Amino acid sequence: MRKLMLTATGLIALVATSVAVADGIESARTAKAVAGTFTATVANVSTRTCTTSDGKSIVVTQGKYTGTATGDPDLAGPITLRAHSVVNTTDGVGVVAGVLRIDIAASRDSTAFYRAVYDHGSIAGLATGRVREPAARLIANLSATFAPASGFTGGKLGGGTTGGAAVELGVGSCKPSRTQAEKSEARGTISALSSTSITVAGLVCAIPADKSAEVNAKFKSGDRAEIRCELSGAQNTLTRIEKR
Repeated sequence: MRKLMLTATGLIALVATSVAVADGIESARTAKAVAGTFTATVANVSTRTCTTSDGKSIVVTQGKYTGTATGDPDLAGPITLRAHSVVNTTDGVGVVAGVLRIDIAASRDSTAFYRAVYDHGSIAGLATGRVREPAARLIANLSATFAPASGFTGGKLGGGTTGGAAVELGVGSCKPSRTQAEKSEARGTISALSSTSITVAGLVCAIPADKSAEVNAKFKSGDRAEIRCELSGAQNTLTRIEKR
């Protein structure tokens, strides 16, 4: 049981690392969907077993798996996965976590930490990391069939995985769109004034309900004034009025 507790501690540390890798996505300025598939067979694996106090059999494995990934350029190439699994073989459930690396070119690769739920031979979870594109981040739903003794088959990063898609976040330019409000102004004699509108030098503007009492208390038809209005909902609306 003590070994199992130590294993759980290691998984918590790995989760914390994954969160740290994902941190900083607020700086991203572009987002695009990506997808890849992979298969990886066992290169080496070590196994430990124990029995819980309620009679469940726990199998803990630490393994390295190698194979090939295909798909979008940042997710295609030789793939290596290191996987740490804790599986309750009595009930067929557990957790698999580790790191994957896809070799793209010399000195360039895509790497991601992942953690997934194991359920009767299948895993589904999330992978977060960096892809070969400089400064680009990867957040991908991951799924596969997994057996610690043999490896990963039918693996998917995005592209219809159990759980969803995959997104690559970059740092390209992203400027917020701004709509310039249409404004107008007029100076002269108030030719018409009511609780809902005012007319100065031919410019008619609606008076906001919360300003109506104030405007009508200070101004009357025949006064000289300068008004400024802004187009709002296809209607000129008074934003400022001064005596002139």
